Amino acid sequence: MNSMLRLLLVVFASALLTWNSPRAIAANEEAEKEAILALIARMEAAWNRGDFRGYMEGFANPDMIFVSRGHFQKDWQGTLDHYNRDYGASEATRGRLRFFDIRIEMLAPDAAQLISRYQLERPQNSQDGINTRLMRKRGNKWVIALNHVSSREIPGPGCSCEAASVSR
Repeated sequence: MNSMLRLLLVVFASALLTWNSPRAIAANEEAEKEAILALIARMEAAWNRGDFRGYMEGFANPDMIFVSRGHFQKDWQGTLDHYNRDYGASEATRGRLRFFDIRIEMLAPDAAQLISRYQLERPQNSQDGINTRLMRKRGNKWVIALNHVSSREIPGPGCSCEAASVSR
């Protein structure tokens, strides 16, 4: 019985060390980063097809915080209403959205910081800027809990900025 107990302890200790090894932790972080990148790609695609509700699925509902142009948006519904009102009239007002130079830092198993650049290309009032996002994992789903946008309008028709291609 004594040798059996020792064997069980060795197996348990080995499993515990393997589970918490730096390689296992790094692999898990990479998987979480890929899940966040997949969410951002789905959001970008939803915006570009005019599906603002689909875009908003990437945000915590109802308790998201959205800061843009020095103001807080009301909440999830208020942000959706803002997108529909200010961007939803036509494909030209919606524009084509692109996120790039995406950097993700895992803060905890259920929290990450994402910083990226974005472009909103439209016939008039194109924008580019930077998003800073606090990502939270709720259940098995990553969502944006806090989104801060620093943007500028690009003068002239279309987007004339010299942004790099998507690097995820």
